[in-house]
Amino acid sequence: MADKFVVNAEVRSDRGKNDARRLRVDGKVPVVVYGGGSENISAAASLAELAAVIRSDSGINSVFALNIEGQGTHDVIFQDRQIDPIKGRLIHADLRRFAKGEKIEMTVQIHLVGKAAGLEETGAVLTQAMRDIKVLCEPANTPDFIEVDVTNLEAGHALHVSDVKVGAGIEIQEDPDAVVAAISIVSEESLEPQLEAGAEPEIAGEAPAEDGE
Repeated sequence: MADKFVVNAEVRSDRGKNDARRLRVDGKVPVVVYGGGSENISAAASLAELAAVIRSDSGINSVFALNIEGQGTHDVIFQDRQIDPIKGRLIHADLRRFAKGEKIEMTVQIHLVGKAAGLEETGAVLTQAMRDIKVLCEPANTPDFIEVDVTNLEAGHALHVSDVKVGAGIEIQEDPDAVVAAISIVSEESLEPQLEAGAEPEIAGEAPAEDGE
């Protein structure tokens, strides 16, 4: 797992519009922290640090540490946020805090690894049917992604959710029979209409590249 983002904040005493405007000038964002069996906290958090969380691969689904001066550090996630429609800047956020041992449902990317044995056959095409998967786990135990090894996948066969291996404390929340990846044999005749229409078939011998690679 990658290092967790840490966002620094301070308790906010004034809550008027003028105070919110002053905070934004200072590079901070008004936030409200709630949940976790404790009272709500109004705070002011670093805009730059919150923006870094939003720009990460997991985006607003990222679980990050909110370090509130005098209040300790809490695992939180974006519950709601307001964006300035003109500047495109975050101007307010509601953050959900997690109690110790509490599990949440998260969506995690699937990365295919290995070179599938079935791709040695002529016309073999590897298709990734699922790009992400829902899991239930504690925030601190959320994986950045889940690797699915396709090395032993033969042509005409598929890997299902039931074949996906995850770490201790992580529960998959998907249909066990759902297909994650499969290898099919495509004849030249069936490819011709696609090529004439401008479609680009996946390259035999390579797993499809992940988004952003």
